[in-house]
Amino acid sequence: MINKLIAAAAVSGLALTSALAQTPTTTPAEPPAAAAPGASTSKAADSPKFVPKQTQDQMLASKFKGTNVMGTDDAKIGDVSDILFDKNGKILAYVVGVGGFLGIGAKDVAIEPSSFKVEPDNSTTAKAGDVKLRLSMTKDELKNAATFEPYSPPKPAASNSSGGGGMAPRPSTSR
Repeated sequence: MINKLIAAAAVSGLALTSALAQTPTTTPAEPPAAAAPGASTSKAADSPKFVPKQTQDQMLASKFKGTNVMGTDDAKIGDVSDILFDKNGKILAYVVGVGGFLGIGAKDVAIEPSSFKVEPDNSTTAKAGDVKLRLSMTKDELKNAATFEPYSPPKPAASNSSGGGGMAPRPSTSR
C-alpha cells in the first residue's frame, strides 16, 4: 500500500512539473505607463528584477557542482562539492572535495573563483558544453591547504533554571 502511495505521489509530482514547464511565458506588448508626477515610485524600486534567459558568457551553479578540478599535471585533483556566496549573491569560493575515495574521507578546501581556469571538457564521457576547472596546484598541494569550515551558528547558553521562567515565587509576608 505504501509503495502505491509513493508511486502515486511521484507520478503526480512529475505531471505537475511537466505542466509547469509547458506554461508559456509572455512579455507585455507595451511597456507599463509612466507614473504620474508626484506619485510614489518606491514600489517599482522594491519589485523583483527578472533575468529572462542565460547568455553565452553566464554559467549556472548547477554546471559547476560535481565538476572535475584538474591539476597542473592534468590529473584530477578533486571536484566541486559546493559554492560559497555572500549575501549579495557574489561567488566567494568554490568548495573542492579533495582526497578520499568516492567522497568518503574527502577534505573540503574553499578556493576563490579567480584561481580557476574554466576549460571545455573534451573527455570521452563528457557531454557537449561540459566544462572542467583547472588549478595551478597539484593534488598534494591541495591536500595540504587549510580545510574549509562551514559556518555553524553559536549554540544558546544552557540555562540552570528548572523551568517556570527562572523565577521562584515570593513568599507571602502578610499574616
